[in-house]
Amino acid sequence: EVQLVESGGGSVQAGGSLRLSCTASGLRLHNLDMGWYRQALGNECELVSTLMRDGSTYYAGSVKGRFTSSQDNAKNTVYLHMNSLKPEDTAVYYCAAPIYHPLTEIQALGVTPVRLKCNRFGYWGQGTQVTVSS
Repeated sequence: EVQLVESGGGSVQAGGSLRLSCTASGLRLHNLDMGWYRQALGNECELVSTLMRDGSTYYAGSVKGRFTSSQDNAKNTVYLHMNSLKPEDTAVYYCAAPIYHPLTEIQALGVTPVRLKCNRFGYWGQGTQVTVSS
């Protein structure tokens, strides 16, 4: 059975930091393209970051320079390091793998936001809430 489990969410004040973890079982994350998504209340999911199987990473313009994705292959875990958090970062954060966005869409992520229905493809975790207060 494939399972992705996110953890690390919480409540922080603006300017604070959090590290989200996504641990997989039943598949090897380093063999797949994976993504971090977030869903603010009432909205579609927004693609925040991708960590591609070749090691490249891409970020939405809204988080570029503040968020960083990394991976620990031995733990089959990916991380989203979130710094300088803003109230508008408040959302439920999901990890998903594999992801199937066109490469051109991912490469343009820093300029053009990608929004989609959550759980559209691949495996998704249950989500972890991040709340940033001003």
